[in-house]
Amino acid sequence: MFLNSFCHANGDLTYAQLRISNMNRQLWMEHVLWTRFFILSTAFGLPDLPFVTQRLLQNPQDFADALRPLYGEQTAAQFANLLTEHIMIAGQLVNAAKVGNKAEVESQKKKWYANAEDIAHFLASINPFWKEKLWQDLLFDHLHMTKEEAVQILTGQYEAGVEQFGSIQAEALAMADLMTCGILKQSCI
Repeated sequence: MFLNSFCHANGDLTYAQLRISNMNRQLWMEHVLWTRFFILSTAFGLPDLPFVTQRLLQNPQDFADALRPLYGEQTAAQFANLLTEHIMIAGQLVNAAKVGNKAEVESQKKKWYANAEDIAHFLASINPFWKEKLWQDLLFDHLHMTKEEAVQILTGQYEAGVEQFGSIQAEALAMADLMTCGILKQSCI
C-alpha cells in the first residue's frame, strides 16, 4: 500500500528497502500474533501464559533493536518503553474483562488510548514523515479491533474473533508499511 512510492522506475525495491520492509512487517505481525496468543492463554487459563507473556514482552525490545541503528539508543529505548506500557495496559484490560470488572476495564481503556496518543506523538517527533494524526488513527483502530477480539474470545464468539484477527493483521501490515515509508523517506535508502 504505502511502499509503491519507493519502487524504482522498474518497480523493484532495493535490497536494503526490502529488508526494512520485511523487518517492520515481521515486528508488527509478531506484535499482533503474540497479543492474540496472550488473549487466548488468558481466556482459557492455559499453562503457557507465562511463556507467551514473556515472548510478547520481547516484541518492544525487538523493535528497539531495529530502530537503534536508525535513531540511536535513547530513542529506541523510549519506543520500547511506550510499547511495553501498551502491552502491560492491554494485559490489565484483558484480565479485568475476564473477571467482569467493568470499572477497571474502563480505567485501563482510558490509559490504553492515552498511551496510543503518546506513541503517535513520539513517532511523529522522531520522523517528519510519520504524521501524528495518521499514527493515532491507526493505533486507535488497532486498540478498538484488539478489544473487540478479546471480547469475542472471552464471550465464546470464536468465529467472529478469527474474522476480527484478519482485520487486525491487515492493520498491522498498514502500520508496518507506514513505518517503512517514513524510514525510507527520512534516510533516503
